[in-house]
Amino acid sequence: MAIIEIQKLTHEYKEYDEENREREVVRALSDVNLNIEEGSFVVILGHNGSGKSTLAKHVNALLMPTEGAVYVCGKNTAEEADSWKIRKDAGMIFQNPDNQIIGNVVEEDVAFGPENVGVPQDELSERVAMALEKAGMEAFRMESPNRLSGGQKQRVAVAGILALKPKCILMDEPTAMLDPSGRREVLNTVHELNRKEGITVLLITHYMEEAVRADRVIVMDEGHPVMDGTPKEIFARVDELKEYHMTVPCVTELAYELKKAGVALPDGILTKDELADALLKAREDSKEQSGADKA
Repeated sequence: MAIIEIQKLTHEYKEYDEENREREVVRALSDVNLNIEEGSFVVILGHNGSGKSTLAKHVNALLMPTEGAVYVCGKNTAEEADSWKIRKDAGMIFQNPDNQIIGNVVEEDVAFGPENVGVPQDELSERVAMALEKAGMEAFRMESPNRLSGGQKQRVAVAGILALKPKCILMDEPTAMLDPSGRREVLNTVHELNRKEGITVLLITHYMEEAVRADRVIVMDEGHPVMDGTPKEIFARVDELKEYHMTVPCVTELAYELKKAGVALPDGILTKDELADALLKAREDSKEQSGADKA
């Protein structure tokens, strides 16, 4: 069942010069058709200006379609009366966690969203406790956010969304400002939420390695999807990705270059373990062939 339905979505905006005169109309999205299945973990990739962040803002009803329609949990994002319901169902997490944290204490910040949509006080406490536990931040409940690392702050942002009991979490390059340790913290948290709670995750990123564990990868270029498949299917198409100014995970690139050099490896290798197993198999196959030739 599709939790997000995008039908012939087009988005245009006007650019103005320094004297506030209209310079041109830019088409950021063009005739996009996508369905996102409930409970799935979907990664959207694309170079800067490909339209991926604009697409996410449409799902959260932060932008309105120029043409077409977007439905979240059956609600049309163009219906202003449903915009808050949509943002409750599909919570958004942005790049910079400092821009989302407003409380002086972690639990205050997590409580802010549900408190503002009228959740009763007794239920509010339960929601905050639940959200902090699921985000792995219960030990920091009474801490000042200013004392947290970037990864911990982003997990507080995740907890704030969880307290609203969303059906979907939208993440717009949430690890772009984090170090490798912080990126791992945040990604492990959202993968666990997806796996254990069945929360749909739509992750926009420019880190190829973050797409490896997804159920589905969508590649955007010039405002519309150009590739769509499993991580293995997408990253097997190295040359095509490079045509769209994209890279591939380091392990995949290494396997690709080894294959070009004559090593018998399969396409779409995604992890170090897969590469090690494939190299061992290639070595054994080579020994068997060599033995057969001598015989």
